Amino acid sequence: MTKHFAFLALAATAVAACEQNRSIANPAAAIASSLQAQHNSDGSGGSDGPGAVYTLTNQVAGNAVAVFTRGADGRLTAAGTVATGGAGTGASLGSQSAVSLSNDGRRLFAVNAGSNDVSVFAVSPAGLALASRTASGGTLPISLTVHGNVLYVLNAGGSGNISGFTVGTSGDLTPIAGAILPLSGSTVGPADVQFSPDGRHLVVTAGGTPFGFAFGLRNDLFVSEAAGSASSYVLDASGTPALVSGAVSTHQGAPCWAVVTADGRFGFTGNGAGSVSAFAIAPDGAISLVDANGGTALIGSGINDIALSHNSRYLYVLQTGGAQAIHAFRVAADGHLTALGPVAGLPAGTRGLAAF
Repeated sequence: MTKHFAFLALAATAVAACEQNRSIANPAAAIASSLQAQHNSDGSGGSDGPGAVYTLTNQVAGNAVAVFTRGADGRLTAAGTVATGGAGTGASLGSQSAVSLSNDGRRLFAVNAGSNDVSVFAVSPAGLALASRTASGGTLPISLTVHGNVLYVLNAGGSGNISGFTVGTSGDLTPIAGAILPLSGSTVGPADVQFSPDGRHLVVTAGGTPFGFAFGLRNDLFVSEAAGSASSYVLDASGTPALVSGAVSTHQGAPCWAVVTADGRFGFTGNGAGSVSAFAIAPDGAISLVDANGGTALIGSGINDIALSHNSRYLYVLQTGGAQAIHAFRVAADGHLTALGPVAGLPAGTRGLAAF
């Protein structure tokens, strides 16, 4: 499978600007009813059906996925942890997409940055089941992306690389011959890797300390820039990004994580300083703030990641500064957010966020 690669070099501040233990019972019984509704006959989960949110405990003594059931109203309930079999770092990963779901929500992929491997889980009404654990093809895996049966991992250790795998029917990973590829330089500071919606291109943010991004409906990119802004691009047929909106200020500190709603109308940045900024996205990819001051939602210090539910009706924000919690919000038709409350109890070092 031939892929084209685009490396976005974005000016930004240090990673530190973006980042500032309680055990949970067996999750299987708690998440069964929620995931049963999620995996209905057409695999869509329904427009308002329940689902789940996942994050990585990222502990040195043993990494695990912390599971939260999502009610039909968007609120979360802690539902347990499932070991990845690998190790975390207990500290910052400096990345987005450390944990990711397949499009149908039936597989969960997680990096084990402390043991240089990747875990794959089957997602079913019975909960998460570890399907495989495979060397990442490099050191310090921090981000991953999947399209169909192809997975790519971004390794930030050493000179850095991206490494490709096919995903088997049982969740096993097989390295793709010739698919361990170096980054554009040895000190590029990579943060995120994602497939374009059509699966033809891979994009990696790399530069002075870039950060996360998300694709819209087509090959348009919404990018968070830790220096204090967001920007947008469109990929041409060759995979080359063309700038549409450059450095639109959030007026907030350290926008580092980015998501786009399923209809492509809104993008959100998770700002390390403790807020979320909402952007309207025009059909041509141009972006503008929904709120003039950029403070669409104010949470507190130490925001570390954000994720949208599969239906884009709910936004989740990982807070790791002060409180270790996930905050839930309802997304309004105009892009504004209504707080639904936080769920706490995560260990220090937790990183990554995925939602269905």
